[in-house]
Amino acid sequence: MTVETIVDTGHTAQSSTREKVLEHLFVGELLRCLWRQGARDMEVLRAEVDKGGYDLVLEANSVIRHVQLKSSHRTAATREVGVNINLARKPSGCVLWIQFDPATMTLGPFLWFGAAPGAPLPDLGDKVGKHTKGDRTGRKAERPNIRVLAKSQFEVLPDMDAVARALFGPASAHA
Repeated sequence: MTVETIVDTGHTAQSSTREKVLEHLFVGELLRCLWRQGARDMEVLRAEVDKGGYDLVLEANSVIRHVQLKSSHRTAATREVGVNINLARKPSGCVLWIQFDPATMTLGPFLWFGAAPGAPLPDLGDKVGKHTKGDRTGRKAERPNIRVLAKSQFEVLPDMDAVARALFGPASAHA
């Protein structure tokens, strides 16, 4: 089976399942990383409703992060993602775009859009998102609560240690 086949059948057709698998892998790897760094006061909360602009609330050693997760396989041509403006209302909101190997589901590198712990989400800009499907005339309506961020606006984080630092500060703060 080629990588293209894996991507087509296992990643496009089953994208909701893939997103949940990636979320679980991410949470597990992050918690393992934080544990290795000495963090013992950790919490993971999942959003029940998709209105606040975040998927997870993560806490480690009194730092709380509202995180919107995005994902694409490493060979995807995806150049931009939509971000809910409500995320900017959350303290220390951030976006983590997980890239992964389509054959092994190995995570990384990661793309980061956020600020230091305790700082607000950087400006999302004014490019309004549009629905992916058009109406009967083909017109794609705007999504007023969505802003589009280009891949170039994200910082590349090579591994989970870098993700943990971006989310919660230096490892020495966790010990």
